[in-house]
Amino acid sequence: MVITKPANEEARVMALEKYAILDTDPEQAFDDLTLLASFVCKTPIALISLVDEDRQWFKSRVGIKASETSRDIAFCSTAILQTDVFVVPDALEDERFRDNPLVVSDPNIRFYAGAPLINEDGYALGTLCVVDRSPRDLAPDQKDALKALSRLVLGQLEFRRNLLLLKEALTDRTKEEHERQRELVHVQETLMRVMGIRR
Repeated sequence: MVITKPANEEARVMALEKYAILDTDPEQAFDDLTLLASFVCKTPIALISLVDEDRQWFKSRVGIKASETSRDIAFCSTAILQTDVFVVPDALEDERFRDNPLVVSDPNIRFYAGAPLINEDGYALGTLCVVDRSPRDLAPDQKDALKALSRLVLGQLEFRRNLLLLKEALTDRTKEEHERQRELVHVQETLMRVMGIRR
């Protein structure tokens, strides 16, 4: 499968790295959204997939054990090129995917639908996707729900990033306060020494 990369690929990968989320532990907030996507779309597999330079990594997953796959076989690599939900009703009937290892062997993907996770700067970080082992399609209300859930995933990513930035700022401020305290103590000790005052 030949992968077409976004025109803003370098900036997109840099934007993804700023979220400091790749290879992190599972988090309940993301797992809840993945479970809801699986339930609403009635699929055995649902994933929050983040696409970096060479792979797609799953922040959350339902119905599959793998934690990542190579980007060159990832359906999500095509989905991040879209602005709307990308749907493949039957992968065996789609020339882009019919020979894909994920189609011809485990997990035997037939149906795929992925809503791109596009941040406010316009970078597609990955997808919230649902997968089935049988050909099918999404009903209009399921597609709308998948889009709504993808917006919640993106909101959670932003919340998590802002929390990390706040922690960094607080850590920096605490360090500055300690440094000021040390300087103040040093000045007091110097003055006392000059004035001949003992503690």
